[in-house]
Amino acid sequence: MKEFLDEQAAMICRPEFIAEDPVQFPRRFESLQDIEIVSLLAAHIAWGKRSMICRDVERLLVLMDHDPYRYVMEEGYLDLDPDMNIHRTFFARDLRHMLAGLREIYRRFGSIDSFSAAVDAASDTAPAWKLVGEMQKVIADANPGVVSKRGFPANLKTTALKRVNMALRWLVRDDGIVDMGVWKSIPKSKLYIPLDVHVGNTARDLGLLSRKQDDRKAVEELTVRLREFRPDDPAYYDYALFGIGVTGAGKTLRQNPFQVGY
Repeated sequence: MKEFLDEQAAMICRPEFIAEDPVQFPRRFESLQDIEIVSLLAAHIAWGKRSMICRDVERLLVLMDHDPYRYVMEEGYLDLDPDMNIHRTFFARDLRHMLAGLREIYRRFGSIDSFSAAVDAASDTAPAWKLVGEMQKVIADANPGVVSKRGFPANLKTTALKRVNMALRWLVRDDGIVDMGVWKSIPKSKLYIPLDVHVGNTARDLGLLSRKQDDRKAVEELTVRLREFRPDDPAYYDYALFGIGVTGAGKTLRQNPFQVGY
C-alpha cells in the first residue's frame, strides 16, 4: 500500500500541478504576510469546480489591488458592499468579518505564524483545530456583536476543518515542489489530511478509512493510518488521494489489488 500511495502522490506532486490549483495564488507573493492571507482566503473558498475557485480567487486579488497585506492593514475591505458575492455562499460581509480578525492578529503578532507560535498550537495533538479556536477568539473580539456563518467552522469538535488543513499543507510542507513551507511554528509531522467527500470516498475504497462521516474523527482516523507510512509527513498523501480519486484507481485497487501491485 505504501508503495502504491507513494507512486500516486509522486504523479501529482509536481510543478505542473500548480497552474490549475488554488495553490498558484499564494505562490505569486514573496512576503510571509501576503502568502498567509492569500493561502487562507484561497483555501477558504476552495469548494466547487476548480476553474470557478481559481476565477474567484483571481477576482479577490483584484479587489485587493494585488497587495493583500496592505489591503488588510488599511482596512480596504470596509469599502466593500456587504452583499457582494465573493464565491458561491461566501459574501463580502463574511470577508470583512474574517479580515477584521486577521488585521488584529497582524497588529498584535506580526504574522499568523507568530500567532500560532504564541498560542503554542504545535504542542496540541491537533494543531489546526487549536489554531482556529484561538483565531476565532481574536476574530470575535474584532467584530463585537457580529457573527459570520461563513467564517471558520464553529464546532471544532466535529468539523473536518478541510480548508484550514489545506492552507496549512501549503504553508508548512517544505518539499519545494508544490507547497511553500514558509511556516516554522508547526512541524509537517503534525499536519492532518484535508478531508472532503472525494478524499473520504477514495480512502474508504482503499481500506484506509472505516468511518462513514467526513468529520473530524474521520480525519484523525485517516491521518493516523497515513502516519504509519510517512510519520514525518503524512499530508504528502493528500496528493495520492486526490489523484486516485480523479483516476478511479482506488476502486480498482479495492476490487482487484493485484492489478495495481497491492
